[in-house]
Amino acid sequence: MSRVRSAALSGVLALTLLGLAACGSASSDDEAGGAPLSSVTITGDQGKEPKVTFDGRLDGSQEETEVLVEGDGETVADGDTVQANWWIGNGFTEKEAQSTYTKGGATQSVEISDDILPFLREATIGHKVGDRVVLLTSAEKAYGETGNPTIGIGNKDSVLAIVDIMGRKDTVPPLDGPQGEEKKPASWAPTLIEKDGVITGLDFTNAHEPSGKLIATTLVKGDGAKVKSGQTLKVNYLGQVYDAKAPFDESYSKEPAEFPIGVGQVITGWDERLVGRTVGSRVILEIPPADGYGEKGNESAGIKGTDTLFFVVDILAAS
Repeated sequence: MSRVRSAALSGVLALTLLGLAACGSASSDDEAGGAPLSSVTITGDQGKEPKVTFDGRLDGSQEETEVLVEGDGETVADGDTVQANWWIGNGFTEKEAQSTYTKGGATQSVEISDDILPFLREATIGHKVGDRVVLLTSAEKAYGETGNPTIGIGNKDSVLAIVDIMGRKDTVPPLDGPQGEEKKPASWAPTLIEKDGVITGLDFTNAHEPSGKLIATTLVKGDGAKVKSGQTLKVNYLGQVYDAKAPFDESYSKEPAEFPIGVGQVITGWDERLVGRTVGSRVILEIPPADGYGEKGNESAGIKGTDTLFFVVDILAAS
């Protein structure tokens, strides 16, 4: 039974995507043989940086691929643009060579074409959004005949690649604002403050005191597709602490925000209450500390560990 496993089913780094022309060296794996993919232990949630434990140098001469976590999203085809993150290990030195995972949850946007690195094509085409794909191959097959010396991959090394496919961008352009059936919001919700049609804040005069529960109310029920876990959302939003006079963050005066949803890359309240909504929706969320930033709060945003957060969110696209 393979030891490659995931403990996660429950549970920006600049990179030139074109083949590198730098001179590599036959720096390492001159010895014949090596361990197979099954010797590696991989743990962690899909969408989050994996923990990798090697058990001997890897043999990349015979390419192996395994879908460690199976997603239920759309299948990636040549020519698609996907949101993904990846972890690269040197199978000879048994060390991490590169990781695109960040604490902020940013993903890499990659157009699947003949110009990208070969390992990304191999790990994405024919696989689904939500998949965690593990690939053991040679440096030459992963990067080209020189390997990738800039990250410490010699041209004779083996390469372990772990790729999380977070989303696929559709050709449908995002909406400019909410679009669908207007609904009467719940009586507990704060009132939107607008200037020239742009949301600038929340008025809590007639809102209830925080309930301690994660709740939401719909202002516009979008007429688009339902949001699925693992998709990448594009939204406009404004967040304000209960009874505060001004928001702590907003995107209406800037560019819409873009992030994967339902995979732990944003606060729990967003994952729990935005999945299942429809594109075009406008919702107000009441998020208690446990589903927001927890007991530590978010000092940089002026959020204490006891603060209840209110958000208005417009869902403009899901891909």
